[in-house]
Amino acid sequence: MFIDEAIIRIKAGDGGNGCMAFRREKFVPRGGPSGGDGGRGGDVIMESSERHNTLVHFRFNPEYKAERGRHGEGSNCSGREGEPVVLKVPVGTIVYNKETGEKIHDFSQPDERIVVAHGGRGGRGNQHFATSTHQAPREHEPGFPGEERVLRLELKLLADVGLVGYPNVGKSTLISRISAARPKIADYPFTTLQPNLGVVTIGEMPHEDSYVVADIPGLIEGAHTGTGLGIQFLRHIERTRVLAHIIDVSDASGRPDPVKDFDVIMGELASFGADLEKKPMIVVATKMDVANPEKLAKLRKHCKKLKLDLLEISAVTGQGVKELKYAIGRRVEEVRAGAYVPPAAKKRVASERKAKKKALAARGISKQAAFRKRKSR
Repeated sequence: MFIDEAIIRIKAGDGGNGCMAFRREKFVPRGGPSGGDGGRGGDVIMESSERHNTLVHFRFNPEYKAERGRHGEGSNCSGREGEPVVLKVPVGTIVYNKETGEKIHDFSQPDERIVVAHGGRGGRGNQHFATSTHQAPREHEPGFPGEERVLRLELKLLADVGLVGYPNVGKSTLISRISAARPKIADYPFTTLQPNLGVVTIGEMPHEDSYVVADIPGLIEGAHTGTGLGIQFLRHIERTRVLAHIIDVSDASGRPDPVKDFDVIMGELASFGADLEKKPMIVVATKMDVANPEKLAKLRKHCKKLKLDLLEISAVTGQGVKELKYAIGRRVEEVRAGAYVPPAAKKRVASERKAKKKALAARGISKQAAFRKRKSR
């Protein structure tokens, strides 16, 4: 079961009470106060772990309480501190204060550790209240209460690539072909009810030889407002480096216009916010073994107009799958290295070069002459 949101109530341990005691030793009739301090209450700690990938354990066990500090004792003995509670969360978990909406922490790396509720301070024993005129005090402090909070946990998957598109276009089949992931696959919409992660290994990538792909459940028109399943999972796309937009160019899904499908999904990404529509993207035409030539031609023309890479594959026959795997790997590597140039920027550079060339031509200066002129300076 995949759970990507949970609400929990946490309570740090209260501090132990300070002790009221007096020294009672032979030949020391007036030994004075000797009450020890109470121990500090245990903290509630959160720690990110790569061994967890869902918040399901919080859904069924939503309350956590740390141990109270032990009370102080005589002979100036302080109480033992309460044991902390350590809650393991998946990498990618964001912790919010449910009552105020304040973001407490974003666990973006493994083994991060923070205190989300501090234990209460122990009370002081009566030894602290002795003065020159009040040498046998009976005053002592109770322990201070530990912090209590209601937290909202939200999990955003950490993946390099997000597969997006309408339901039943072949996303799950594709991830099963390029990785060891085995999602449920069937011939009906919304087969995928939770994100699936797969690791793709590429031997030619210079820095890292693999990347993580997330199969996001199908999006439909109005997903950003809550229609379908999309709004539950759009946030998982926020942390991906690259989007692979999967479009069915066959007649199997009954969708007549692949360009309209492309525009609708892009509109949903833009409406959700977080600049999802501006992420590096590769368009993937699927089901090429039964492709409709008119649909394919229309999609090719649209991608050419937008300066987007279009790869044509059939996950069933294996056509183009290897090329897609390597193309996505190269794009991920570009983004990791900070070398990716968006299509709009490429188009702007090309238009600037064209305008400069046109201006030189109008002045009667050839490209070679302009180069020689710059070199002579």
